[in-house]
Amino acid sequence: MRGSSLFGRWYMTLAGLALCLPLAAPFASASSDSDMREALDAARQKDWSTIDQAAIEDHELAGYVAYHRLRDRLPTASASEVQAFIDEHSDSPLSRWMRNQAITAYGKAQRYDRVLAISDVVPDDTTRRCHYYRALLERDPRQATEGGRQLWLSAHSQPSACDSLFQRLMANGTIDDALIWERMMLAWQAGEAGLMSYLERQLGSGWQTGIDAVERVQNDYTAITRVPTRIGPDGQGGGPLFAAAMYGFTRADTEAALEAWRKIARHVPVNDEQRQTIERDLAFYSMVRDVHNNRAWVDQVLPRLDDQELLTLRVREALANRHWRSVIDWIHRMPDEPRQEARWQYWLGRALEELGDPQTAETAYAAAAVERNFYGFAAADRLERPYSLNLERTSFNDAYRNEIADWPQVQRTEALMRIGEPGLANSEWFYAIEHASPQEARALADYAANRGWFVKMIQTTIQADLWDALDWRFPSAYRDQFLKWGRNNDVDPYLLMGIARRESAFNPRAASPAGARGLMQLMPGTATHVSRKLGIGDPGPTGLENPEINIRLGSAYISEMLERYRDNRLAATAAYNAGPGRVDRWLRNAPEEFDLFVESIPFSETRNYVQAVMAYRVIFESLANGGETQGVAMMTPRERDVSYSPSLLARQ
Repeated sequence: MRGSSLFGRWYMTLAGLALCLPLAAPFASASSDSDMREALDAARQKDWSTIDQAAIEDHELAGYVAYHRLRDRLPTASASEVQAFIDEHSDSPLSRWMRNQAITAYGKAQRYDRVLAISDVVPDDTTRRCHYYRALLERDPRQATEGGRQLWLSAHSQPSACDSLFQRLMANGTIDDALIWERMMLAWQAGEAGLMSYLERQLGSGWQTGIDAVERVQNDYTAITRVPTRIGPDGQGGGPLFAAAMYGFTRADTEAALEAWRKIARHVPVNDEQRQTIERDLAFYSMVRDVHNNRAWVDQVLPRLDDQELLTLRVREALANRHWRSVIDWIHRMPDEPRQEARWQYWLGRALEELGDPQTAETAYAAAAVERNFYGFAAADRLERPYSLNLERTSFNDAYRNEIADWPQVQRTEALMRIGEPGLANSEWFYAIEHASPQEARALADYAANRGWFVKMIQTTIQADLWDALDWRFPSAYRDQFLKWGRNNDVDPYLLMGIARRESAFNPRAASPAGARGLMQLMPGTATHVSRKLGIGDPGPTGLENPEINIRLGSAYISEMLERYRDNRLAATAAYNAGPGRVDRWLRNAPEEFDLFVESIPFSETRNYVQAVMAYRVIFESLANGGETQGVAMMTPRERDVSYSPSLLARQ
């Protein structure tokens, strides 16, 4: 029976994990929360007459009703009133929201003095940036002009809020025909035909040569070698035209595009940035499309481009062909920081080992093995060493924990959860993390752990860069269900936990844009298929938000994948992410060794997914052992030594 000899140890170590004992929620009277719930609903509807202000005056969330009152009075409310609200609620996202609402309202009403009175930094939203720079034109025209210029140079239509700013910049000559042409070329690259037509109508007659050249190249990319290089009255439009034309040509026919580029590269008036972009595109698509005739040019240009993504592609190409000397050469061309990563130190070790230099290979493996990831663990396996977890543990006494419970941000988070506002509660929590010191962030993570807030706890560690706080990053969430359904389906429960951690960060209500739902991010169609095989009712999308159901179906589905690939968790995990049909095809052309198989996965999402899940399961198992990695193995000997080829398929 699959995994039966190991399951007893998995069960015992998981059962030994320390449980997070939830703190009691801070007490609040039911009546005050009920009054606040009603008041907030009324405030959203602008039904001010029904709000009993006295009943909510001392409630932690009174500021939320005040926010809606003040927002409703914009733009007539004074800047001083808005600023006073911002100052009073500076420890809450209410301050940011109020500033944003006020900038939008004041800008729309053309009350630019008020925009500047409450804006101390450039807004991060395009609409508000347009209002801000329009307001700034009188006070700091240089900054406003540069900001407006950057907003103008967009390949897509901008919000109507930008119209006033752009009109002023056209009037003062900042946005001239050359800048209109440059934006038109950006729109061409983005396939924005409507915006192109609009911008073309703004150009003077001196640009007809350029307009004709665009039409000619649109009909035949090879015409790029025959169009004029001087575009526009001052000959300034050639660079943007050739950059846009090469963008489309490279994607349409990379080999022909390079042939054309080599003919015109010395003569076209592109600037250094445009030339870099054109050649980077050519190199990128030449490699991902495996254009053999372009390879010599790619190898010649890569050192000059000095681009990490391109160098990564080149190393992966060398690995696919087992050109071990090239692997070493191209890794050595990487900048120092990425070259020292476990991934590249591991591959240096593999290449050196293949070339008969085990001593230097061991040095590279040792450099990789200090890291806590797939390649760090694989390097440790090569050296037959325990894994490096670099585990950090922080503890707080009860007195400090009680103090944290009284922090206003925590009180508001608790209150919002009590009245059924989880979205606002998350906003309060993460605003607090954003403004917390490192020690305060740890204290908040500890609070979330003790309250059983798995999603908040994990996101806290991410937002606060608490990468070594593994007890918080990888909690024993839904442990009993993973144990139960892992046992019932004969699946490694740490693998299930690793998948759920990667898929949803243990958020049972997670939903992907594609429609996947719940802890293990099951597609409704997959859930229907698995439910029928199990002889149970289809849970539907909403039912997949139930952790028990989701884990049951997810564990049954990964069990199917394990059966398909002879208990191989690397292949099964890849299939869970990308689908078994793709994995079947990859195995037909796989380079046989496990590490080369993983590196050869063509989808970066799936490649990273497999590495993350396998590393996560090591962490979960190690934490179940009290943080001890002795005896923990990322892969079984069979998974390390088997041939990654069609022979891995149970049914051929």
